[in-house]
Amino acid sequence: MLDAVRDLVLGSSCLGCGRAGRLLCDLCGEGLDVVPAPAWPTPIPSGLVSPWAATSYDGTVRDLVIGHKEHHLLALARPLGSLLAAAVRAALDDAGPVRAPVVLVPVPSRPSTVRQRGHAPTTSLTRVAAAHLRRLGLEAVCEPLLRTRPGLADQSGLDAGARAANLGGALRCDARALRRLARAGRAVHVIVCDDVLTTGATAAEAQRALRAVGLAPLAVAAVAATRRRFPPEVPR
Repeated sequence: MLDAVRDLVLGSSCLGCGRAGRLLCDLCGEGLDVVPAPAWPTPIPSGLVSPWAATSYDGTVRDLVIGHKEHHLLALARPLGSLLAAAVRAALDDAGPVRAPVVLVPVPSRPSTVRQRGHAPTTSLTRVAAAHLRRLGLEAVCEPLLRTRPGLADQSGLDAGARAANLGGALRCDARALRRLARAGRAVHVIVCDDVLTTGATAAEAQRALRAVGLAPLAVAAVAATRRRFPPEVPR
């Protein structure tokens, strides 16, 4: 009902077809090409665990990601989070039976970027994905364990080498969040979550930071990956 009121007041239209109403109409939502698959970057960052994406980063999905991230279209967290949940589910199915809670760790944005945008997009998507997985019967939570170091540059426009150099040592785990997770006293499956997989450098750095505190990610999951990563190149 709240979405319907916002649509009426704000005069929104579907990003897929332009029809007045919801930001993503039912027809366009059902028409998204959701086929979760491995999405290995080229080149593959050393030691990267299996990366999964729900779809390719183009067309309507690209418009949804940009609309949510850059234009404060917060209602898009729901369809994007559902796509992220599909990627997480595929990663878990590939890994085998899930016998422990699933902890989804969003890749963090820089604090200055969060202030500028007014929200943390990837964290929002990851919370929606965790809720979606719980409705499917999985014990899943979103835990924002990672923080960025001061001086980290914006990744947009950087090539693979520049991204890797910029991200070296860029992330760390938040001590308070780790203590909160440790108090549960249970083994968990950790999955790194992002909106778009580009070069894999961000995912690799998130993986490094988590491993440094004894958390070994099972996989990386993203809403979408750039099309040049399909079909995947599997490491030997």
